This record gives sequence, C-alpha cells and structure tokens, in this order.
Amino acid sequence: MDVKPWQQRVRDEERLLEQLRLLASEAATRRAEALRDGVKELGSVAEVARDLGRSWNAVDKALKKQDRKSASTTDAPTTE
Repeated sequence: MDVKPWQQRVRDEERLLEQLRLLASEAATRRAEALRDGVKELGSVAEVARDLGRSWNAVDKALKKQDRKSASTTDAPTTE
C-alpha cells in the first residue's frame, strides 16, 4: 500500500481547509443577502428572527458580521 508522506498529507489538508473556508464565506454572504431580503419583506430583523425561530441577536449579528466583512473589502487600500 502506498502511503503519502506526512508533509504531503498536511499540504493536502491545508488546501482542503482553504476550500472549506472559501465555501463557508460564500455561504455566509448568500445567507446575509437572504436575511436582508427577509427584512425587506417582513419589515424588521425581529420579524425575520421570529419567522426563522431564531433570536433577534443571532440574525442581527449575522447581518452585522457580513456588513463588516463587506466594508473591510471595499475600504481596503489599493496598491496603486
């Protein structure tokens, strides 16, 4: 049986972790967009939370986290 060296296994797992981080980040962005659509439809974060059976704080925190992430990518200095 051919076993990969541990260094290669570590590199493979690091690549997989990076892919998962990217997928999770993209999912969080899409989720925040859906939550914002819910706020537009229902009128408030509290109503969205109630409809989803979640706390107001959890929905608000998800939206704010995404807002901070978006702001940090748009406010980043350019290398020009």
